[in-house]
Amino acid sequence: MNTSNIVTAILLQPTFAFTYLKSEDIVALIHPAIAVIFVFPLIGIVANFAWQTRQRRLQNQRGDKSKIPPVIGREHVQIGRWLTGAVVGVTLIALAYSVVFGSQGFLEKQRGGNLDTFQVIFVILMFVATITSLILLYRARQKLWRGIFATLTGMGLIILGSQDGVYRLGQEWYWSHYYIGIAAALLMIFSLAIVEDIYKDRSNRWRNVHVILNCFALLLFIGQGITGTRDLLEIPLDWQKPAIYQCNFEQQICK
Repeated sequence: MNTSNIVTAILLQPTFAFTYLKSEDIVALIHPAIAVIFVFPLIGIVANFAWQTRQRRLQNQRGDKSKIPPVIGREHVQIGRWLTGAVVGVTLIALAYSVVFGSQGFLEKQRGGNLDTFQVIFVILMFVATITSLILLYRARQKLWRGIFATLTGMGLIILGSQDGVYRLGQEWYWSHYYIGIAAALLMIFSLAIVEDIYKDRSNRWRNVHVILNCFALLLFIGQGITGTRDLLEIPLDWQKPAIYQCNFEQQICK
């Protein structure tokens, strides 16, 4: 193959790859694409603002004049609220894809003739209830209602995650993209729920809880980046599944 043919093959390779993607495969890319384009940049911005906010507070406590603008704290809270919505939203998208297209999901059950209409209606209502609870959490100001809507939002994610079709990797839960993602989403919901308490608490107890839990959440997001990349390598394209699933994964042998 001469140089011109090599260059042509390289340029056309993405087109060929995209040609073999069915609608199910394209839909599967929505969740990781949103995570890469929106969620992870927001995580970096929030972490940077959090660091600056803490440095400014420590400088003020020492009596030093800080060069960090006072608006940084308000921007940290605002972007943090966006991050919570983005994390919960991308989690719901992943769960919706899994419930519909995953193994033993709605489409597979429909092909087998054992799709339960009640389960479909229940799952749809759970998505609506979870989204509604998150919206109301953003609007709530009283501690009681913030606790109620945060609990309902978290319960919605857990219930949806327990449906058929969701790949949970239960035997290796500590390395599961699902469990790490749900834990990170629950921490984001909790952080949103205690924002009002952080500014009202003069003892800084809630602020310290916020810092500790979100440092842990940052580690979970790093784990999400690693496990998400791994899962993308493991998930075959739709037309490849009949052949791939006949392989012996324990012995790493395919026909």
